[in-house]
Amino acid sequence: MVARAARATDLADLDGAITDCFACPRLVDWREEVARTRRAAFRDQDYWGRPVPGFGAPDNRAGRGGAGPPATGPGPASEARIAILGLAPAAHGGNRTGRVFTGDRSGDVLFAALHRAGLANQPTSVAADDGLTLAGVRIFAAVRCAPPDNKPTPAERDTCAPWVHREVALIRPTLRVVVALGAFAWAAWWPVLRQVYGVRPPSPRPVFGHGAHWSGSAAPDLLGCYHVSQQNTFTGRLTTQMLDDVFARAKQLAGVD
Repeated sequence: MVARAARATDLADLDGAITDCFACPRLVDWREEVARTRRAAFRDQDYWGRPVPGFGAPDNRAGRGGAGPPATGPGPASEARIAILGLAPAAHGGNRTGRVFTGDRSGDVLFAALHRAGLANQPTSVAADDGLTLAGVRIFAAVRCAPPDNKPTPAERDTCAPWVHREVALIRPTLRVVVALGAFAWAAWWPVLRQVYGVRPPSPRPVFGHGAHWSGSAAPDLLGCYHVSQQNTFTGRLTTQMLDDVFARAKQLAGVD
């Protein structure tokens, strides 16, 4: 898998390789089981049931391996200046629709916030062909398959890491800020520093927290944000204003108007 990731020449090539990954037996079994049994509300839908690639600038490709709507044109809107690093696809969200954060409550919250920030052309994300495009943003997950109980293991994160490293390497020329959604994504970022940027990760590691900010001279700024999960948004641990403040800060650091 490391070799396959390294051979990817662009994001489309990388996305295709990701969707054909079978490296983690537990995750393969679970994603396929969910796709077979389905949730009652979606029993008439065909589930994706495979690893979920990233989405957004610079190519705004749709899920399920197809080309999505074109980016909004040359310049910052079609460049990935901000990356959003999540945990893993939801069993009945991205694992169903084939596009990261699409078709579940977490995506409802995330894309509404990106739309308010002027980083998405619409506030909803319900299907891979719904016309959504992002401006200057690339979204991907630390683990590309839906895990049981939404809890991938550290070993599964490490196995999936080459995909993350190559994705960051491909957008490195324009990337300025990474927003880590949750402590798992925050921890997944530190190996990227060494593998992609040749930078020694800080020791001790900065502690994750909402609004936490780490800055390195040779790498993108890192911002912490509570995950947009129902557990956080329904309880008020993550409010609309808190999320808006993080993306306003990300835009400022990335130099996005």
